[in-house]
Parts: sequence; C-alpha cells; structure tokens
Amino acid sequence: MTILVTGGTGLVGPRLLGRLSAAGVECRALVRPGKEVAEGVQRAEGDILSPDSLPAAVKGVTAVIHLAAVFRTRDDDQIWTVNRDGTRNLIAAVEQHAPEARFLLASTSNIYDADSTHPGREDDPVAPTLAYPASKIEAEQLLRASGLTWGTLRLPFIYGDQDGHLESLPELAAGMGWHPAQRLSVVHHADIATAFALALTGAFDNRTVNIADESPLSIYEISQIVGYSYNSSAEPLSQPWKGQMDVSLARSLGFTPTISTIHEAVRNGAL
Repeated sequence: MTILVTGGTGLVGPRLLGRLSAAGVECRALVRPGKEVAEGVQRAEGDILSPDSLPAAVKGVTAVIHLAAVFRTRDDDQIWTVNRDGTRNLIAAVEQHAPEARFLLASTSNIYDADSTHPGREDDPVAPTLAYPASKIEAEQLLRASGLTWGTLRLPFIYGDQDGHLESLPELAAGMGWHPAQRLSVVHHADIATAFALALTGAFDNRTVNIADESPLSIYEISQIVGYSYNSSAEPLSQPWKGQMDVSLARSLGFTPTISTIHEAVRNGAL
C-alpha cells in the first residue's frame, strides 16, 4: 500500500504522516518546491493547482488522503481556488492515472448550520455561505460525482501534539463573541490517524462520516484547561448545537478515539 498525502507540511499533515509511517504504511507527500518531508516519507514535488505536476505524484498509489486546504484568510478567491479547484485537479489526476485508488477527503464540521436543532448529522441539508465551508461542500460534491472509491471525513477542531491550536482557541472564540457555555466537538491528532487508518480499510467507502472524540467541552472549560480567563455569563445560549457533530455513524462503523476527551489528553501529557 502506498498513500499520497496532500497538505503534508501543514498543521495536520506532518503528524498524520508520522503516525502512518510509524505504523508501516508507505507514505508519499505532495509538497511544493523547497519544502521538506520527514525521514521515511517519499517526497513528490507538485501542487494541486498545477495539474501537470500531479500525474507523477499519484501514479502507483493505492490511496490518496487529501488534506490540503486554505482556511484562515480573508482572500475568498484563494479559498475557492485551492479548496474547490485544487480538489477538482487532484480528482482528475487520480481518475486518469490511479483509478483504483481510494480517495479520502478531509472536510469540516463548519459546514453545519449554527442554528440547527441537533448536533450536525451527515444527512443534514447544508448550505453554508462563508467561503471555507461552502468550498469544502463543493469539494465533497466533486468527489461524490467522480468515478472513484471515495470517503469524506468531516473533521472538527483538531488539537494536541503541542501544536498550540487548543491554546489559541479561547482568544479566537472571545473575538467571535462565543458564549462561554458553547460546546465544541474536537479530536486529537492521534485520532485523525485512527480515523484515516480505519478509512484506508474501506470502512468509510462511499460515505460521509463525522469524526470527533467522546465529549464536546464548553469554551469556558477549555479556557480553564489552557489557563485563559474567559468571561462568564448566565445569559441563555441561543445556538446550543453550534460547533457540535453527531458521531453515531462513525461509532457504528468502528471508529473509537484512543484519546476520548481533552481531559484524558491532559492526563496523558498529550496537549
């Protein structure tokens, strides 16, 4: 088995590559010129926005894990170009040069309606207006319409491995005016690897699956954990399911997180 991972130099990619490689999976990373990869990972120079660079990268692979995306920018055109058009380019290359490969797409919990009456479910109708979630939905649709064996993993807030992401959350939430009682689905980097390893077996084939740990925590609780002083409030919570996903499908398909909560990550020194 040879797996191509895009986004191999971002927040998630290097940690996923390290875990898959350590488990004996032959990994190849699509990287731009000048970018390096970890020892033991094959380097495939290319860019999802340069279709001519992709055939050599995908040739001979048995699976593709597509992580590459643009998120935190005000440049909506760049978001659409990378997240939608880049995905289209990669799908076309796999269809032509590795048509038997399984294509696994990393999507996002941000696609769900903040005003939902329940945690986000895979079969909910969604119509996000912001560029990032809207572009990810279009990427999902492109993959479903392809002739490939596919799986889409909708991922929540990702943390752990000393990446600083969880520590930055309270300040970001405060800036967006989030209620301290707002709860958020999360998952540790270790269980990104757990989920994709399971998906590589075919467990998620031709499905869209929410991935998260066992216990969404409130912004207030997360702030306490990372030592941030978040303002308290007794005002009613107007969007009780914002940021939360229903993970019943993932559990029924065999996904069980190895780090069940942020509290367990703290106990294990895995933040």
